[in-house]
Amino acid sequence: MNIKLNFIVVFLVNFFLIREVHSLIEFTNMKCESVDKDFSDFEYCRLKSKNRTFKYISLKVNLFKVPVSRIKVNIALFQRLNGYKPFLYNITVDVCGYYKNPKSKPVYTFFYNLFKSASNMNHSCPYNHDLVVEKLTAEYVNHQMTTVLPFPNGNYMVKMHWIAYDVLRAVFSINYSLS
Repeated sequence: MNIKLNFIVVFLVNFFLIREVHSLIEFTNMKCESVDKDFSDFEYCRLKSKNRTFKYISLKVNLFKVPVSRIKVNIALFQRLNGYKPFLYNITVDVCGYYKNPKSKPVYTFFYNLFKSASNMNHSCPYNHDLVVEKLTAEYVNHQMTTVLPFPNGNYMVKMHWIAYDVLRAVFSINYSLS
């Protein structure tokens, strides 16, 4: 009788505690390209893997013509089907104007929140220093992509075109899988 009671208790505890399967993000590739090396260049652009489960992104952009007071970014999300196809979002935002009214750009706010806590780009223009994203972990991005705005499982790429003074200056892309 005790064995049956123990089995039922264990079953009920597991049933109520393990009700959901959570998705997991894994960074698979990252590319940084400086289009105008007279304006800016990447000092480093790394996807580091400490072990099989802990990966993070670090990058540093040296700005050679500071202060920078007019910046736009085009953010496009792609899903890998037969090659990478546009998926859901493709927006261009005036980064300097965003800080005046952040609630007016909820899609950009979502992408901005992905790297804001690991970056020194969390203030309004002008930028008179190098731009750094340091140790942005897959765990943090996982929370944003699965809890804040859930995405279906698959392989994705976020591509950003950084434009200063209406000239393309840099292209950044990160590939990740969501399973």
